[in-house]
Amino acid sequence: MVALTLPDGSIRNFDMPVTGLDLAKDISPSLAKKAVLMRVDGELWDLRRLLEKDHSVAIVTRDQEEDVLDVLRHDAAHVFAQAIKELYPETQISIGPSIENGFYYDVYREKSFVEDDLALIEKKMHEIVERNEPITREIWSRDKAIEYFKSIGEDLKVEIIQDIPGEEPLSFYQQGSFIDLCRGPHMPSTKFVGKAFKLMKLAGAYWRGDSNNMMLQRIYGTAWPTEQQLKDYLYMLEEAEKRDHRRLGKEMSLFHLQEEAPGSVFWHPQGWSLYTQVRDYMRARLESEEYKEVNTPQLVDRSLWEASGHWEKFRELMFATEEAEDRHLLVKPMNCPCHVQIFNQGNKSYRDLPLRMAEFGACHRNEPSGSLHGLMRVRAFVQDDAHIFCTEDQIESETIAFTKLLLSIYKDFGFDDVRVKFSDRPEVRAGTDDTWDRAESALLKASKAAGLETTLNPGEGAFYGPKLEFVLKDAIGRDWQCGTLQVDFVLPERLGATYVGEDGNKHRPVMLHRAILGSFERFLGILIENFAGRFPLWLAPTQVVVAPITDDVNDYAREVQNLLKQSGLRCEVDLRNEKISYKIREHSHGKIPVILVVGRRESEERQVTVRRLGSQDQETLSLQLALEKLENESKMPNGV
Repeated sequence: MVALTLPDGSIRNFDMPVTGLDLAKDISPSLAKKAVLMRVDGELWDLRRLLEKDHSVAIVTRDQEEDVLDVLRHDAAHVFAQAIKELYPETQISIGPSIENGFYYDVYREKSFVEDDLALIEKKMHEIVERNEPITREIWSRDKAIEYFKSIGEDLKVEIIQDIPGEEPLSFYQQGSFIDLCRGPHMPSTKFVGKAFKLMKLAGAYWRGDSNNMMLQRIYGTAWPTEQQLKDYLYMLEEAEKRDHRRLGKEMSLFHLQEEAPGSVFWHPQGWSLYTQVRDYMRARLESEEYKEVNTPQLVDRSLWEASGHWEKFRELMFATEEAEDRHLLVKPMNCPCHVQIFNQGNKSYRDLPLRMAEFGACHRNEPSGSLHGLMRVRAFVQDDAHIFCTEDQIESETIAFTKLLLSIYKDFGFDDVRVKFSDRPEVRAGTDDTWDRAESALLKASKAAGLETTLNPGEGAFYGPKLEFVLKDAIGRDWQCGTLQVDFVLPERLGATYVGEDGNKHRPVMLHRAILGSFERFLGILIENFAGRFPLWLAPTQVVVAPITDDVNDYAREVQNLLKQSGLRCEVDLRNEKISYKIREHSHGKIPVILVVGRRESEERQVTVRRLGSQDQETLSLQLALEKLENESKMPNGV
């Protein structure tokens, strides 16, 4: 007797083992038609696997995208590999997982594949899908598997199998004549892959990631449940390429990076203007919320990082100086231990709490060179870091205040769609389970009080406490994790932070680690891509260019520029001996928000003709009215 418990709590009893498909048919014929997988005791299984003992089982249909998407992409990877083997039988197939937004396979062929081959392989994939070939699971002994793959010349696969530890049999999946080592699961047949897939690009990959080994080709593809989702994804990729902050950074002369300073940014005047505008805005917002700005050293003795626990957890990311005068100084990778040192100076009372300590702190982390990516991943960066020292009773009110501030700031930068993840205790952590219970409970309660809807991000908390992660959605639908709020009972204990309570005794403060932008460098990269370089007027490095039509109005153009500068606007005047159409085209390409065109008529009547980026319309205004309008429009938001 096999008893299978369904999600609604009901139990289906069978006299003998049954497959998931049998179970689906027993529940409802219509469910059996839609079923593609089953979730057995929380784990996804093939629908045709036998249920030989009691289990909790849920039937999964293709419209349950969260469960099906990774499997769909895994199926597409196998269809891709089958297509390669049918077209080019001499090709060796190594590994081919599903990945975010798609899949890849590493393959070896003496004659390398080229871009033109992808269309032919893709056509064969569609044929295989149309064949509706069953995907079946088999269990083979290792000896049988090695013998089979040797017989078909798949030496890479033989090596993989030989290196798998243990002696137990292995699972393989077959569709048509193609078979591969695979844990699964897979959907019942190739037809469930559908039509919404595309091969994307070729890349190189060393066998097993070792540069001493042979070079393979990695072929990437993408797969989606519907053709509209595929179209949306391809559109997003096209837009992302147009918006790439590295390309725009070069075109707009904002910044550059070079080999002599890996992971460090050279900010050009235009880029530094953008940077300081963001910094000045953030500074004003923090001052209005009664944060106290501080600055802490770049080089700090190793003993402090050992006491805080960062040396144990982050030593591979920390830059160290050579030992001198019996000291081992490290370049700070984060600011929190230094902020505790400021808190510890002098006696603190409960009346001093909450104490909100902010720093635009320059930090350095020894990120692997292969992970560096423009402004998005650097080694030298500035965090908009702050730490709130408070009592346990103040966690809720401080979380509410921080969340309100954060969402307001994001809105000012053009981000209205914000999701929140709750990250709980990681496997490797500091502090007792009781401490973590208190911290997680306090943060969850505070999140609810702040009106936040959170999704669980298991095991992703900091080593000293749980955290909230704030994820922004940009103009083309991409997610960016920026802000964080972490509840920390551990670091104040490790570093001896205390305050005198109302009872006259010493107590440990709670430390709330919080950031809104994350790092300035990464956030500016996000801003560049979100706006595609077309910044709102208050952020634009150069807000206005005055463009005279003829040389005889140059004096008036300079006067307009001077008046704009007196109004606090960042402006330039273009006095080059070029046609006005050329000037307008060039400054529009440079993403200048406003061009003021002046000719003889404007000069005589003290007017300007206003052209705005992205609009074909223009309007002629009196100089005074134009100045007033632009001055009002260029002000920082939120009354800053």
